[in-house]
Order: sequence, then structure tokens, then C-alpha cells
Amino acid sequence: MRVTEYATYMVPPRWLFLRITTADGTVGWGEPVIEGKAATVQQAVDELMSAVVLGADPHTIGDLWQMMYRGGFYRGGPILMSAIAGIDQALWDIKGKSLGAPVHTLLGGALRERIPVYQWIGGDRPTEVVNAAIARRDQGFTAVKMNATAEFDRIAAPTAVDAVATRLGAVRTAVGKDFNIALDFHGRVSRSAAPRLLAALEPHTPMFVEEPVLPTQPSELARLSAQTTIPIATGERLYSRWDFRPLLESQAADIIQPDISHAGGISEVAKIAAMAETYDVALAPHCPLGPIALAASLQVDAIAPTASIQEQSAEIHYNDGGDVLDYVADPSSLAIADGHLAIPDAPGLGITPDIETIEERAVEDIAWHNPIWRDATGAVTEW
Repeated sequence: MRVTEYATYMVPPRWLFLRITTADGTVGWGEPVIEGKAATVQQAVDELMSAVVLGADPHTIGDLWQMMYRGGFYRGGPILMSAIAGIDQALWDIKGKSLGAPVHTLLGGALRERIPVYQWIGGDRPTEVVNAAIARRDQGFTAVKMNATAEFDRIAAPTAVDAVATRLGAVRTAVGKDFNIALDFHGRVSRSAAPRLLAALEPHTPMFVEEPVLPTQPSELARLSAQTTIPIATGERLYSRWDFRPLLESQAADIIQPDISHAGGISEVAKIAAMAETYDVALAPHCPLGPIALAASLQVDAIAPTASIQEQSAEIHYNDGGDVLDYVADPSSLAIADGHLAIPDAPGLGITPDIETIEERAVEDIAWHNPIWRDATGAVTEW
């Protein structure tokens, strides 16, 4: 069995899909993408496929991964690791299909049948979160996540801190204590403002706070973690086990969030999950992406002992022009029930992408980019 061809498809709202085909007609799918840089990742995929994967035995995933990662001398970072991630997913999909087994069986076997998921509410600048949280609870979800704040001054006024706490408190009052609420800060809070902000949020018992400061500051995350009872989550902007190592060693996070399409794929995220287990750190994979990334994430959730909750992007505010289930032939394969996703048990990644829809939508222009935010002085700030 050899890899004979591949194709990439850029589809709305902001995703890139990869299809790899072998000489015997086996097809594997992956999702190599950085949101807003899909075309750049697409070029990296072309380079790696041409230099390493075409003509190779797709079953030799470990060797191909090492060639893609080490063979270029310069390594790591969002573009290269995302390109490797999508190729890796597709190779695992091929291997599972050729052996008639889901990927999680090849990784040692599933530890669970399903995993809880959370639903996004509120948009970039959170609004109407109370009604949205109630609606999601009534749909059977057990958790939601919302952006905590819009732009946030480096030296935050007391009113800005109070506004975040008041918003969270209103949602907590509306949904009760049997419901989980996560807050994503996108690294928008400065080192000086973060301790006061987390102290104000503690009475409202969030499930976790995500990226209260930038993930490039593990020492500061560790300081915050020591000062608060709120679990701290981070990891979507880390791309390998080497990036996660200082985070874990410094006890800077209670929950890590590697992205299966950014952090080297199934092969690498499985290793990151094993590292997290040794530090008793929970796994909650990042995935505001498409169905292939979600199915791949579920394969790792299945085998990771500390996997706790899975992000998914159905109806997320970024999904303009396309949504998760639009691109799968059988939407029931990723159907959410009672706030959970079942671990797929079909061979490979466990889903069948709808090739007709993908090819039809791939002709559209999807030049998605995140907005540029500026503070009151006109300076660029964190989005």
C-alpha cells in the first residue's frame, strides 16, 4: 500500500480539509488548519506531501511524522505543526480503515463510551449570555463557555473587573450550581489585572478560566494558579509536547487544551495527553473547527484517562456560512445527546465526510481573518 494522491479543500466558514488516497483506493481525511492562515498551512501541506508522504507506506505513521518534523531542520510553530497534524489525522484514518478498526482501538482501546461537551455562547464581546446559557441547559448541555470580556485595559479599572464578575454571576444565578460555566480570556488580561479579576470571579465558581494571561508566560500562569481556587486552562496556542513540558513542570495549568489540528495531530496529542496524566492534569481538547478535527479529537479522548470535556463548534459565532454537520454524510455520527458526544466506533476516524458538499463548497472564497482590536488609545490589543 502506497500513498498515490492527495487533495486539499478550503471550505467555509474557515476550515481546510485534506484527503489522502492510497493505491488500493483507501481514503483518509485530515483537517490541517490555523484559523485565519488556512492558505499558509495549505502550502505547508503541499510541501510535506510532496517531499515525504507521496509514494510512502501510509501505515508507517511514526516514521513519516518524524521525517516531517525533524527532516526540515526548522521545526515547531503553528504552521508546520498544523500541516503535520492534518496529514497525521489522515494517515491514522487510512490505517484504521485498512485494518477495520477505529483509531482508538489501535491506540490501546477506549476507556469511555462518550464524553461531555460544552457549547459556546455570547460571541467575541459577550452579550445576552444569560438567555443563551438557559437555552443550552434546556437543550441538555451541562456546560457552556463564553468569552469573559472584550478589550481589557492593562491597568484595569474596578468597574471593568466588576463587569466581568457581574456577567458571570448573572449566568450562575440563572442556571444554578449543577451547571458548568467556563470563561475564555484569550490572553486579554495583563499580569497586574489578573489576580484581582480571578479573586472577583471565585464566588461564582467557574468550571475554568482559559488563557487569563498569554500561554507564553508559564511562570505567570503558575503564580495565578497558586493564588486562586479556580482551575486554569490553556494550551490552544502550544504546538508540541516540548511546548507543554514547561507548562506541566511549573504546575501552571490544571487543564490543558491541545488542538488536534494545531499540535501535531493524533500522534502528538496522544503523547501530550500521557504527559498530562503524569501530572494529574485534566485534558479538554481545543476544537472550534470542523468535523474531521472533532472526530480526531474524540479518538484521543477515548484513550486518555484524564480527558474531561471536549470543545466543539456547532453554532459557534465564527461559523458563518458553514457548520460542523454540513460536511458529514451521516450527521448522527457526531450528534450531541444529553450534552455528550459518543466516541465513534466505525473504522478510522469514525466519520464519513460528504465529498460532494465539500467539493461544491470548496470553490467559495473563505478568506477569514480574526478582527484587529484597538484600545482607547488606538494601540493594537489582544483579540
